[in-house]
This record gives sequence, structure tokens and C-alpha cells, in this order.
Amino acid sequence: MNHKENLASPTPMMQQYLQIKAQHPDILLFYRMGDFYELFYEDATRASALLDISLTKRGHSAGKPIPMAGIPWHAIDNYLVKLIQLGESAAICEQTGDPATSKGLVERKVVRIVTPGTVSDEALLPERQDNLLAAIWHDVDGFGYATLDITSGRFIITEPVDIAAMAAELQRTHPAELLYPENFEHISLIEKHYNLRRRPCWEFGFAVARQQLTLQFGTCDLTGFGVEHAQRAVQAAGCLLQYVKNTQRTSLPHILRLTLESSQDSIVMDATTRLNLAQVSHIEEKW
Repeated sequence: MNHKENLASPTPMMQQYLQIKAQHPDILLFYRMGDFYELFYEDATRASALLDISLTKRGHSAGKPIPMAGIPWHAIDNYLVKLIQLGESAAICEQTGDPATSKGLVERKVVRIVTPGTVSDEALLPERQDNLLAAIWHDVDGFGYATLDITSGRFIITEPVDIAAMAAELQRTHPAELLYPENFEHISLIEKHYNLRRRPCWEFGFAVARQQLTLQFGTCDLTGFGVEHAQRAVQAAGCLLQYVKNTQRTSLPHILRLTLESSQDSIVMDATTRLNLAQVSHIEEKW
């Protein structure tokens, strides 16, 4: 269903919902109404199946009932945990106006977007596991790769020398969410990573990336971080930072620096070795 087709006839509240939903077409929109977050149309149907919540109806559009599903506001973390585990994302739309003083419709806006790689709430994070957001870039000269732990602010970039090294780095870091450019040629390299986010190529532009990073760090350039020559990695980092700012919608003062790692800084292990080490670690924990 094309939400834009419904803008002519809905009630003012549903018109507000549709306008906000149009800005977030690909993720679930949790729309605050009093003590509940409500979902409508396709979002309601999807949420009902994903979260095992009741699917009801509210009003009509084009002569058909509007599907609706809702959850209590105080229980949203429980449902977000499940969505994140399923690789889904959610836009949280709050009432930003005061119902007591608002004339007519209460103002609402999306205050944060929760995605698998940008989770920062401890209640939503997996225990004993890094939760990394990553971005990958590739051009004729090689790869650029960036990871961010949004909780700690640990922001690392690297430039794997070839496809094998890039595959090993993806395996080693195991990102919860991976950003990649729309013209990425090595889809087979990343297709096993379920939480993929396709991004426009301009977000990986070096000038854009450099501006994003210097604004974040409050510097004139990136010389102090020793990363100016790592252009491909900086491009990945710039897209990643832009994505984080868009989802968090708040200042991120704890992201203070960018660290460049060389391939020599990491020990590359194949899948079998990594699995054996994990099993040994599990046995030691039992003891």
C-alpha cells in the first residue's frame, strides 16, 4: 500500500502518522498515543507476526478497516529486544507537545531509531558480546572498513589488503549491522551478514566523511589521529558516523577519537580455529 495515496482522506491524527511514516518507510514506526505505542497498516501486520501481539482495527481508509497493533509504553524495551534479535529496526515517535496546552493535535516526532548495530541501552544489549556497527567501502585500490561500539565509543578503522583479509576481518568483528554502498560489487562477501543496510554512495564520499569526522572530534583535520592517508577507511567511517547521528538524534560526546589498525595488529584465524577457541572458552567458564 502506498501511504501517500491515503493523505487526502484520513483524520488529522492519521494524517500526522502517515506524514511521519513516509519519512521512515522501511522500518517499524512506534507512534505514541497516550499510554501506548501504536502501529498501523503494514507495520501493524508485521509487528503482530514478529512480536506475537494482537492485530486489531481503527477507523477506515479507502473503505477498508485500518490494521492496528499496540503495546504499553512501559513495556517497549521488552519488545525492542525481540525486534533487535530478529534483525529489525524501529523508529520511536513520541508526543513532544503538551496535551494540556496543545490546541488540536499534539505535536509528535521521531526521537530515536533503534537498529541492531546502534543499540546503546543496557537493557537491549546482548550479554557478554560486543555489539558493533560496521561500514564497508571498496574501490579499485582495495577495501576500507570501520567499526563502532556505540556504548563505549570505540571507533576503529582498517584497510584490508584483499578479499581474503576483508572476509577474515568480517568474521573476526562479527558486526551486528553492516552498512555498504549501493554500488558494492562484492555482495557474496557480505551476504551472510543478515543485518545489511544499503546506503547511497555519496555518504561514502571522502570530503563528506572528513567533514563528519572533524565536526565530531572538534578538529580542523584528521592529522592527529594518523588516518589522513587511510582514505578508504575514512570513507567507511564517515558513512558510519552519519548513520549513527541519524539514528540517535542526540549528541555523541563519548565518541572522541578514531583509531587506525593495520592488518599486522590482528591475528587472522580461520573459522575452525575460532570455533575451537570458543569451545575451549566455554569449557573454562564452566570450571
